[in-house]
Amino acid sequence: MTDTLRPVDTAVPEATDSNPKALKRSIGVVGGTLLTLSCVTPASTLFVVVPDLFGTLGTATALTIAIGSLLCIAVAFCYSELGTLIPSAGGEYAMVSTMAGRLAGWLVFVLSLLVVMIVPPVIAMGTADYLSPVIHLDPSIAGAGVMLLATLAGLLDLRANAWITGIFLVLEVIAAAVVAVLGFAHSERGVGSLVSMQVADAHGHTDTVTAMLVVSGLAIALFVTQGFSTAVYLSEELEHPRRNVARTVLATLAISTVIILVPVAAITMGASNISELSGGDISSMVTAWSNSAVGTFVSLCVALAIINAGIVMVIQNSRVLFASARDKAWPTPVNTAFARLGRFGSPWVATLAVGVPGALLCFVNLDTLYGVTGVSVTGMYLLVAVAALLSRRGSHKHTPAWRMPLWPTMPVLLIAVLAYILTQQETSYLLWTGGITAAATLYWAFYLRPRKDTRWLVSIPEDARA
Repeated sequence: MTDTLRPVDTAVPEATDSNPKALKRSIGVVGGTLLTLSCVTPASTLFVVVPDLFGTLGTATALTIAIGSLLCIAVAFCYSELGTLIPSAGGEYAMVSTMAGRLAGWLVFVLSLLVVMIVPPVIAMGTADYLSPVIHLDPSIAGAGVMLLATLAGLLDLRANAWITGIFLVLEVIAAAVVAVLGFAHSERGVGSLVSMQVADAHGHTDTVTAMLVVSGLAIALFVTQGFSTAVYLSEELEHPRRNVARTVLATLAISTVIILVPVAAITMGASNISELSGGDISSMVTAWSNSAVGTFVSLCVALAIINAGIVMVIQNSRVLFASARDKAWPTPVNTAFARLGRFGSPWVATLAVGVPGALLCFVNLDTLYGVTGVSVTGMYLLVAVAALLSRRGSHKHTPAWRMPLWPTMPVLLIAVLAYILTQQETSYLLWTGGITAAATLYWAFYLRPRKDTRWLVSIPEDARA
């Protein structure tokens, strides 16, 4: 299986009906940052994902997210260097395939597909909670509605979506700022509480958060700011990708970390007691700190943020399927369908293939999927770090690109830390993710590898080489 360890041939034939053209370059670094920030969706992450962390980590939540954000700096360096070397809508799988071999790229694609298919419906189902001041909806129905709305928006021109998501992003940043101001203004404890390592159990008694719980929580903490990778998925549509990919990745990580971490610190300091903090009901805390009108305003901003996240995630995920079809990952009829572009230049079949199943997933029990997503994100980052370690060999050594500082120390340390984080995850989450990865490996072994001349031909669009 030497072809699994050898970088793929990145030659691209002339565009034909069977070899689709590259996506249109239509956005600059500002539009790309707006879209990428919207995919991180700081407010919906703060109000949907972080409450679960409060329930497990209590006052150690801010510390865990801060450590995860520091790790993400190293990850962002890897994405920035690889994204400027391999600017493709395939994102992680195009980068890893080119640097570490076709099998590694395929496994990264499967892990990224797990993340991008699970996360949007999980977050979308949180819409009902934040629309409750106005209307009471079943979470599954509300989530399905958000996914279908996001799918319709995803069929539009990317530039139009950048403006739509930009407006929504402003509202969610305002909501996060209101929470931060109120939390700090009503502080019940000092800054030292952020490292006090306390959490309330089911009976309201205070327990100590162990170091192992923090390490285990890092998988979700990495997911909290994970959306900065969207810049790489959009690299084929960013103007001047050699320059703008790195700028977008690093700027997005910095901005999103501030938007998420500052309110988390404020909530930790402003909660009336450890039991209230561990309960994670941020809307109730906001109402207690102010009044019902402010609470309603924040809740509606969060609902819009979730819709915003759904739009951007559908955009991102459809580009992944588009690129996989262009690289012939599937049987011919499927490749032809996923690679078809609509009148607005968007891959409309791939967009429907992401959005409609996402709506259906809103009616499935997703209790364990946060854990599966955390494992998938950690494994995906690990393989990206391996690719970054190999990014300066052969012809790529002299290719013009953004280069990370402290190479190769940075990717080596990142690989070690991420591998350790994986060992601390729950066995059931590892088994679910491992089982799906094993099935994907069988697909590789029995379908893709025997057809290596006609399937999984990872390519870089010609204009990306300029």
